[in-house]
Amino acid sequence: MNRAALALVAMTAACGGPPRTARVPVEIPPGTTLQAAVDSLAAHAVVRHPSLFLAYARARGLRGELKSGDYLLPEGARWNDIVAALTRGRGIEVRWTVPEGLMLPEVAALAETELGIPRDSFLAAAGDPALRQALALPTGSATVEGYLFPTTYVLPVHIGARELVQVMTRAFQDAWQADWQSRLDSLHWTRHQAVTLASIIEAEVRYDPDRPFVSAVYHNRLARGMKLEADPTVIYAFGHRLKRVWDKDLLIASPYNTYLHPGLPPGPIAEPGRASLLAALNPAPFPFLYFVAQPDGKHIFSVTLPEHEAAVRTVKRLQAAGREPQPRDPAHPTLRP
Repeated sequence: MNRAALALVAMTAACGGPPRTARVPVEIPPGTTLQAAVDSLAAHAVVRHPSLFLAYARARGLRGELKSGDYLLPEGARWNDIVAALTRGRGIEVRWTVPEGLMLPEVAALAETELGIPRDSFLAAAGDPALRQALALPTGSATVEGYLFPTTYVLPVHIGARELVQVMTRAFQDAWQADWQSRLDSLHWTRHQAVTLASIIEAEVRYDPDRPFVSAVYHNRLARGMKLEADPTVIYAFGHRLKRVWDKDLLIASPYNTYLHPGLPPGPIAEPGRASLLAALNPAPFPFLYFVAQPDGKHIFSVTLPEHEAAVRTVKRLQAAGREPQPRDPAHPTLRP
C-alpha cells in the first residue's frame, strides 16, 4: 500500500469518532480468515467501510493472528480498537449456560469446569455476607442459594468468582418483577419463602404444565399444617444427588428434611427458574394434597388419601408393564410407590 493510500486509511480510522454505545456480539470461530472476520464485522455494523478496514488491518499486521471467541464490540468502533481486540483477544466473551434446578455446589462445579473458577472460591463468594445483605436475605441464610439465576450469560473470559456471583444475583434481581410483590402481599409471604417453594417445585417437575399443580399441593399442605414430605429437600440435606431416596434416608437429621419438620425448609434448595417462581406465586386453584410421578415424568394429583393410594398402584403397574425403574427423584408427598 502506498503512503497516500495508507494515510487515507489512517484518516478514515481516526475520523470515525466515538463508538456508539450499542454493543453487538460477534463470533470469530477458530480458523476464521481475516476476510471472513471483516465480513462478519461489517454485517454487524461494527465496521462501516469493510474494504478500507481490511487494508488498514493488514497494514497493522493483522493477518493470521485473530483470536477466536465471542466478542462484544461497539457499533462503529475505532479501527485501532478493533484490531487490538482481534489481535490480543481483548473483549472476548464466553457464553455460559446455567440450567434450572442446580444446587449451589453443582453451580460451583460448572463454573470450575467451564470457566476455570476454583470451586472453593465460588462457594466462598456465594457465602459472602455483603451479598446476602444486598439481597436482603434473612440472617439465617448462609449462602445465596436460590438467587443464582439460571440463564445463559455472556461473560468476560477471565471473570472472577465474586464478580460472577454478583452477576448471577443481579440477574435474579432483574428477573424479579415489581408486580410480584403484590402477589406476595396477598399470600402473606416473604420473597424468601416464595423462592424456597419455587426451588422445591423446580426440583420436582419434569413436565412443565405440572408446576402450578405441584405448587397447589404444597400451598394446601402448608395451609393445613401438613408436612411437605418433599424428597428434594431430603436430597439437599445430604448435600449431593441421590440415585434414589430410600425410606431410611427420610430420617436424616436436618432442618431441610420436610419429612421430619413442618413448614418450608430454612431456605431454597436449588436455583429456580422463572416458570417455577411464577408457579410458587400462583398455585392452581385446586384442593390437591398428593401427587405421584409416572414413568413419563407427568404427575397424578389427588385430593384424598384413598385416591392417592390408587394413583400409586397405577404407577406401579405402569412401571411393571414398561419394566421402568422407579423415578430417580420421586415426587409424591406421604406415599412412595
